[in-house]
Amino acid sequence: MLTTIIYRSHICKDVPFHSVKQMVAAANIKNGQIDVTGILLFNGTHFFQLIEGPQDSVLEIYQHICQDERHHNIVELLCDYAPARRFGKAGMELFDLREYDRDEVLQAVLDKGTSKYQLIYNDRALQFLRTFVEATEKENYFEIPPADAWVFIPDDSGSHTDVVVSDNTADCCFAFQPIVDPFAQKIVSTEALIRTPSGDSPAVYFEGLTGNSLYEADLNSKKVAFAMASALGLGGQSISVNLLPMTLVIIPDAVDFLLSEIQLHGLVPEQVTVEFTENEVISRIDDFTSAIRQLKAAGISVAIDHFGAGFGGLLLLTQFQPDSIKINRELIQDVHKSGPRQAIIQAIIKCCATLEISISVVGVEKAEEWMWLESAGITQFQGNLFASACMNGISQVAWPERKADL
Repeated sequence: MLTTIIYRSHICKDVPFHSVKQMVAAANIKNGQIDVTGILLFNGTHFFQLIEGPQDSVLEIYQHICQDERHHNIVELLCDYAPARRFGKAGMELFDLREYDRDEVLQAVLDKGTSKYQLIYNDRALQFLRTFVEATEKENYFEIPPADAWVFIPDDSGSHTDVVVSDNTADCCFAFQPIVDPFAQKIVSTEALIRTPSGDSPAVYFEGLTGNSLYEADLNSKKVAFAMASALGLGGQSISVNLLPMTLVIIPDAVDFLLSEIQLHGLVPEQVTVEFTENEVISRIDDFTSAIRQLKAAGISVAIDHFGAGFGGLLLLTQFQPDSIKINRELIQDVHKSGPRQAIIQAIIKCCATLEISISVVGVEKAEEWMWLESAGITQFQGNLFASACMNGISQVAWPERKADL
């Protein structure tokens, strides 16, 4: 199968350009032996490379490239398949953009093509090449340091464990996880995550419940969440709870119930955010929107949790204007290496900035993920990199410090 991979990267500062030429000469021989074409562009700081050929050979070469220490911040822009080669000559060719003007290098690459009508008109892969040559996306080429440039120092000043509540007719418990601003070293909010008394997941807690019973259990569990939040001393902090969207529609006076439980446990509506996931189809959007208005009118903030992972997506942004969204783990996983994920997240950031909707990110587990997202403009993070969810309590937060600053 004919496969194409395109990536970009940063050259390491201590790598002389003559070694790049030597690398290309060696790759030219190897690629020719396995029927792979490589087109490498270099602008003095960044590499851009298109590789095409048999699938197994291309994947093997790309894995080798990712391990090459002469460059870093490798971002895969495209992995696709084609019916015919763009370039007829197997091997490797280097184009140093500093030796060409823009139109000359584009034409020089096009002249290598075997299907020039594809290269000139609507070939997606070649559009990436044009974008790189014209440097129209250069401001998004974030140069993040390696993961080991940071250490994460635990801070137990906010930790608290083993909180229980006496009134627990809902027969559930909660794990609490901080949402943090790492550079400010500030806990922005704390999310209450429903668990069974033995610590099992929400799926286990709701297992076997259908119809009204499901939504009644969902709503009733929030009195435990608010009671535990009060017992943890979160009365002066922001608190997030999750709610199924249709709970507001199916259960009469659901908003009044939430307000009553908030007040009963010494909290105020303005410190509470209700998060709705996209994992459920909202079948009565007018009723749901009306309930959202009631929540907001009472002072409660609303958010879309796991944004980008379920039903609704961008449409929900237009229908009830949430105060904030949380980008889903599946979108941010290894974002520092994925061009498509980066493009989608940057579009979400731009959209939410225009609508004045704040953004946080869920499930951050790698320092490189956090660094790329921070570079893109996100400041609020939730995930095991900083603090894990703690059953019946709040775990300590690990704050990042640059090794050079220690």
